[in-house]
Amino acid sequence: MAATHQALTREARPYVGRFAPSPTGPLHFGSLVAAMASYADARAADGRWLLRIEDVDVPRCSVEAEAQIRAQLAAYGFEHDGEVVRQSERTALYSEALQTLTRAGDVFVCKCTRAQLSVAARNAEHETIYPGTCRELHLADGATRAVRLRIADDAPEISFVDRCYGLTSQNVERDVGDFVLRRADGLFAYQLAVVVDDALQGVTDVVRGADLLGNTARQIVLQQRLGYPTPRYLHVPIVRNANGEKLSKQTRAAAIDEDRALPTLVEAWQFLKQDDLGKVRTIADFWARAVSTWTPERLSH
Repeated sequence: MAATHQALTREARPYVGRFAPSPTGPLHFGSLVAAMASYADARAADGRWLLRIEDVDVPRCSVEAEAQIRAQLAAYGFEHDGEVVRQSERTALYSEALQTLTRAGDVFVCKCTRAQLSVAARNAEHETIYPGTCRELHLADGATRAVRLRIADDAPEISFVDRCYGLTSQNVERDVGDFVLRRADGLFAYQLAVVVDDALQGVTDVVRGADLLGNTARQIVLQQRLGYPTPRYLHVPIVRNANGEKLSKQTRAAAIDEDRALPTLVEAWQFLKQDDLGKVRTIADFWARAVSTWTPERLSH
């Protein structure tokens, strides 16, 4: 039987949203669309909009990429609230959360190599479904060993209502298996870091690309295990290139041009299926009109 997790409502706490890019390269048009949706949703709710740099995967990130991303956001008129948070500076918080899960018996150590896992089944998103190889081995923690969250064989489905895609359910045990919280190289995994950060920053609403929709059930499982509230979710359609591939650094998506900010903002607004804003002459004018007319319900039309 599915366990539907009740998300926070705006009445429960003042709206806090966030944009969380990884500094592995500049923002492209797909990144802009996600940033725009999160920003418009937060400002339309008179909420706060935080900027978090998701550089938990330190070897792939750079300070130069972060500087470029921040310059792009400024050129496009985004104004964040509060200090910028960097995941690379928050490892003690992730370690504390992992210790909490360890004390509760919710994790186990895994010695599986990439080669061993390469023959495991894959889910619809081509992710490895962990077969439970090390779950009952009671291995000692150590270098080159990962730590995974234990998912029971009889775990119920996780269901939540996405503000664009509606009721969404996933059986985490069947579709993902025991997933990684700390990698074999000692770095904390995205799933743990993002859950801890959203909770400790008081994020009430997560607005991001639909490519992350499949991660949400895992994050809700972690929220439940750690006693965190679950935010509301809005996953926006992703931008694809001429070959039907998601715009990304891997598909060599071009960086957004800081000198063409206004027309590119208008193009992103149109991609999000929002009402025509008429003739806008400045970036400030664009955002004033955009925030006042933002209608997330149009995304699912």
